[in-house]
Amino acid sequence: MIDAATQGILSAIRERRSIRRYRPEAIPDSLLVEVLAAATWAPSAHNRQPWRFAVVRSPEGKAELAGKMGARLRADLEADGLPEDVIETDVRRSYQRLTGAPVLVVVCLTMADMDRYPDERRQKNEWTMAVQSTAMAGQNLLLAAHAVGLSGCWLCAPLFCPQAVRATLGLPAGWEPQGLITLGYPAQERTKSRRPQEEVVRFVD
Repeated sequence: MIDAATQGILSAIRERRSIRRYRPEAIPDSLLVEVLAAATWAPSAHNRQPWRFAVVRSPEGKAELAGKMGARLRADLEADGLPEDVIETDVRRSYQRLTGAPVLVVVCLTMADMDRYPDERRQKNEWTMAVQSTAMAGQNLLLAAHAVGLSGCWLCAPLFCPQAVRATLGLPAGWEPQGLITLGYPAQERTKSRRPQEEVVRFVD
């Protein structure tokens, strides 16, 4: 028997959607604090909690970050030899997504408290464990946002321009940008489907 509280959690997981358009009203600080706190209760390797969050709220800060990330995107697409109109559309869309959200949360990891190994194989695995831990914190943040009436979307773009993100936001040297979550009150509705469970689950007992 699933009780009401458990059913509420399961429903939130199923109902959460990645939203890219937001209403202009600001997010109250109290809600922002709640969703960031929820993010920090994610499980993590060795309980080292390697996640770090840089929160951008001012229009100027969002515009600067979007501009610097867009410049890197443009350079990459030009190197790919794409037509100018395609590049311009991609860069404009990226800029609008970032500047159109009331809050941006840049999700980073740090290896400062993770284990150290003398060999590359184990050290790479340790870094992957930090990545996994940080991603779970991001999912907590998205679910918490949904629970309090907000919406969000995880964007992987910082992976393609970590130096630009770090320099623009003045992040500590050990903070490695992993993703960016846009947050706000939703201005759109989206529906999503999922693959049938029999396609993605195999019982091996």
